[in-house]
Amino acid sequence: MKKLWIPFKKVWRFVILLFLIVLTFSYAMFQGGFVSWFLFYSFLPFALYCISLAFYSLNELEITREIPKTDYNAGESLKVSINVKRNSNFPIFYLLIEDQLDETLKFSQQKKKAKTLVLPGFKKEFSYEYIIDDLPRGEHLFHSFIVRTGDLLGLVEKEKVHQIESKIIVYPAYTELLYRPFETHFDQGMTASRERVQRDTTLAIGVRDYQPGDRFSWINWKATARRNEIMTKEFEQRQSHDVFVVMDCVPDKHFEAIVSFTASLLRAVLKKGAQIGLLTISRERASFPIRGGENQLQQLFYHLAKIEAKSPSSIEKVLETEGMFVQQTVSFLLVTAQLTKPLIEKAGFLGQRKGKITLFLIKGEKEAPTQNERSLIALANARNVRVLMVHEGEFASAFSEVNLR
Repeated sequence: MKKLWIPFKKVWRFVILLFLIVLTFSYAMFQGGFVSWFLFYSFLPFALYCISLAFYSLNELEITREIPKTDYNAGESLKVSINVKRNSNFPIFYLLIEDQLDETLKFSQQKKKAKTLVLPGFKKEFSYEYIIDDLPRGEHLFHSFIVRTGDLLGLVEKEKVHQIESKIIVYPAYTELLYRPFETHFDQGMTASRERVQRDTTLAIGVRDYQPGDRFSWINWKATARRNEIMTKEFEQRQSHDVFVVMDCVPDKHFEAIVSFTASLLRAVLKKGAQIGLLTISRERASFPIRGGENQLQQLFYHLAKIEAKSPSSIEKVLETEGMFVQQTVSFLLVTAQLTKPLIEKAGFLGQRKGKITLFLIKGEKEAPTQNERSLIALANARNVRVLMVHEGEFASAFSEVNLR
């Protein structure tokens, strides 16, 4: 019904315009005198402009959107440049240009910035800029431009949609962490050495009797002289440290903080040279195998940029249903904002076969734990589950109290 009303409205306004022209001309003819003809000739330019504008096409406008880059981090600002070109010098009193943003960007302040009133006049080229502050995490689309114009009297209004799409990806904000492993696995995991004995020759931890196959450079000459037997240095075996992170995706007010801390954690582990995997269950299940390198980091960050708090299952249900936890020998890190007794019980059960499970409890800035959470933390310690409380804005201190072993 609304679509049918639009062309009728345009025709009706054009009829009103013609009626006003005839009315003022008739008034001048029958009334005569200076005043009546002055009114007619004063109205005539506006009427002629309205008629010309009615036949003017907004299709001649060539609109381009310039975005400096496509990758951003959450919280950054985005400057969008809009350039408009047209072929004719037809005078345009005003243009109301609205950049159609994605729904995730359409909160009131940004929506106002994306709508701009320009006064082009006779100009064939003009441009303007607007800035979107504090970009939210996610993949955002710029769909099209809605261009509106009209005359001073409001008798003629024109509107045109220019389909011009652009896309940006906003990765989660992260904090620089100094990652320190909670525990060390020797000759386990995907990064364990395939050699029968592989040792880190940068750290000697003692001496032992010489064995066939030991290198000449490993001989400890002082100990050999004291014992009158060939003694070699005992080195620490090469360590492997594979990490697997499970991120809670249930709806929660701290979900953005969960994503930000997970991103910081993933980046810190990979920067340390270890390998890491990730499991999230939101609208769909997404599991990333344990790998290292820059490509792994990019894949994980891209996934975290688009993740939503849409999980139908609590994190303890995820731990219960995922059989992969039984098969892998890695360090498990859980990131959540909800500490429950079933979660601790499930993590404690896994810890019996996997070693100590580490659970990061994300809290708001300066938010104190509740009495129930304190009781659950004590229960977690008894179940061999390490619970670390991390506050927003203090992610860098997450590993400050970890002692290397």
